[in-house]
Amino acid sequence: MIEDFESKYRVARSRDVRFDGWFFIAVTSTGIYCRPSCPAVTPKRSNIRFYPTAAAAQYAGFRACKRCLPDAVPGSPEWNVRADAVGRAMRLIADGVVDREGVAGLAKRLSYTERHLNRLLMAEVGAGPLALARTRRAHTARLLIETTELPISEVAFAAGFSSIRQFNDTIQAVFAATPSELRRARGGARKAGVRGGAAVATPGEITLRLPYRTPFDADGILRFLGERAVAGVEEFVDGVYRRTLRLPHGAGVVALSGGEGYVRCALRIEDPRDLGTAVQRCRRLLDLDADPTAISVALGSDAALALLVRLSPGRRVPGSVDGAELAARAVLGQQVSVAGARTLAGRLVAARGERLAETLVELGSTLTHLFPGPEVVADVDPSGLAMPAARREALRKLMRSIAEGDVVLDPGADREEAREKMLALRGIGPWTASYVAMRALGDPDVFLPTDLGVRNGVARLGHASDPKSVAALAEKWRPWRSYAVQHLWAGLENSNSKQPEKREVVA
Repeated sequence: MIEDFESKYRVARSRDVRFDGWFFIAVTSTGIYCRPSCPAVTPKRSNIRFYPTAAAAQYAGFRACKRCLPDAVPGSPEWNVRADAVGRAMRLIADGVVDREGVAGLAKRLSYTERHLNRLLMAEVGAGPLALARTRRAHTARLLIETTELPISEVAFAAGFSSIRQFNDTIQAVFAATPSELRRARGGARKAGVRGGAAVATPGEITLRLPYRTPFDADGILRFLGERAVAGVEEFVDGVYRRTLRLPHGAGVVALSGGEGYVRCALRIEDPRDLGTAVQRCRRLLDLDADPTAISVALGSDAALALLVRLSPGRRVPGSVDGAELAARAVLGQQVSVAGARTLAGRLVAARGERLAETLVELGSTLTHLFPGPEVVADVDPSGLAMPAARREALRKLMRSIAEGDVVLDPGADREEAREKMLALRGIGPWTASYVAMRALGDPDVFLPTDLGVRNGVARLGHASDPKSVAALAEKWRPWRSYAVQHLWAGLENSNSKQPEKREVVA
């Protein structure tokens, strides 16, 4: 993080887009706040205030710049890296927990009192949970206003506001415009094809442009997901990855594809209240809030990884839209090939998956089901799973633990606690627990020294490939070892050598 005023001011003068989302610039003479790359003339030092979040700037009385649209930037990578209470709170707020459960629900998930949680957030990010949730609602409302035909009154409640008056006041305060004015202004934006992250959508579809920090290897991460696509739940066709989504208020379907400077995200959702949550889960799936420059500098400075990093400087760690689903697929994939794991998961979906509503099934698409929830998988008939009895029992115990709340794999989970509880279950080893932490919990510093793909990748770099030596080598790659794993796997694939037929887990 950039802490001192002068460094931030230099970023503002250079209009460096890499720092969009890291912090925000508020101008006392105009009462607005901007992203660091705003093309407007850089204000005088005496008129500038820096804030760590858009919510903090709004809480201080500033409104969003209409020119640079500071709400349409990648999120701060700090919240993905941090494993403390503030980082966990920020991830849960982004997922919509305050809108669904209130501040009391957020505090309960983090095992803090509401008062202490508010104090922590005010000290760290300059705004409390309500202000942070208010900013999230305002952004969701703008997307709904500009990309759908929903009546303004329905937009208010779909975005999470409790009253029309609160909705109108917030939109006016944040965007210096009424909701009706924002909708009227979208006409010109639609002719141009984009405004603040939203693109023209077909009927029944919400189409957005998800920003990221460059560089970004869109093809690499979409292919990774496509190669593991489970029939009925996912598909990968002509460079477009599609999948079904289990959301708090209903189901959804999303299509993700690469674009110049953005990821195109086309959503169909049963309940508009799920828009913000769906977008955030897609961002986590593609690791769009990462800081590729910092990662590349750290990993590329080591001679062992330098070439791999130069070949793919924007490589990301594939995440997950549902922690329980990822955990189930990780266990299903133990000691089998990628194809075998897909087959097992596909059979489970066909037998116990929840069928999509007809309104979400597109003509010609193979997406028909939601992946079964943990409570369903926990009660599945063991004889229906073509896998060793010990692994079947491990799957059922893990799913039962998740369903009962003993193992938590949501965005605000304590990563160490979740890992320890998974390891306490018979049949869940260090590889499985670490793999789930890397993908479901977004831990950037997970390493898999026993993985055959990792060991073969290290061997191709000319280093000893026994687990102990591999683990020692990886110490230099902290705190980005999850990204090192992705580089090693990709380097092995790109070498055109024959990959190992089996891995410990290949979900």
